[in-house]
Amino acid sequence: MSDEQFTENLRLLEAVLFATKEPLGERKLSNYFEDEIDLKAMLKTLQEEYVNKGVNLVRRGNAWAFRTAPDLAEKLSEYRENVKTLSRAAIETLAIIAYHQPVTRAEIEEIRGVSLSKGTLDVLFEADWIKPRGRRRTPGRPMTWGTTIDFLDQFGLERVEDLPGIEELKSAGLLDARPAINAYTVRGEMELPFDHPDQPEDDTELIEPLAEE
Repeated sequence: MSDEQFTENLRLLEAVLFATKEPLGERKLSNYFEDEIDLKAMLKTLQEEYVNKGVNLVRRGNAWAFRTAPDLAEKLSEYRENVKTLSRAAIETLAIIAYHQPVTRAEIEEIRGVSLSKGTLDVLFEADWIKPRGRRRTPGRPMTWGTTIDFLDQFGLERVEDLPGIEELKSAGLLDARPAINAYTVRGEMELPFDHPDQPEDDTELIEPLAEE
């Protein structure tokens, strides 16, 4: 590819990313180009060009988006959209899903120690922070839940692994030492959902993917 063609492709990539509100996956970005391209190289080049600008090109899982530079975010707080305040139950549920995905409703209730109200998952689902990840291959085939690209984007995370550890949260005073909290780490290393951007292709043993509509 000539330097001129690379520059033109870079301009198109920049325009596509500026025109979308939500992070775009690398596969979707590739669809905008007729010829075969080195998309990763282009994204890296574009990211470097914006590193000291008012907006940065950031990665969210396997998706990309332009976002306000972190050091300027607070200065623009008055222009942010109002975000619905989550209840304590919703916050705890979201945390359990994030750290234990893929996780079923029954497993969430077991960790929290109380029943999950009908609307809690609905609130998180409507916010596009969680989504069904498939059914577990156990009796009853319960639905499992995991986080989304929008969840990573909302909390400024590149990958799920960037979530702070339980000990880090405790030391920061954000979690207490109750037994229910310790249950977050019972499974050891976090299981990723079958279709999560960071999931290895062959890690589908326990999850049955949803049928495509």
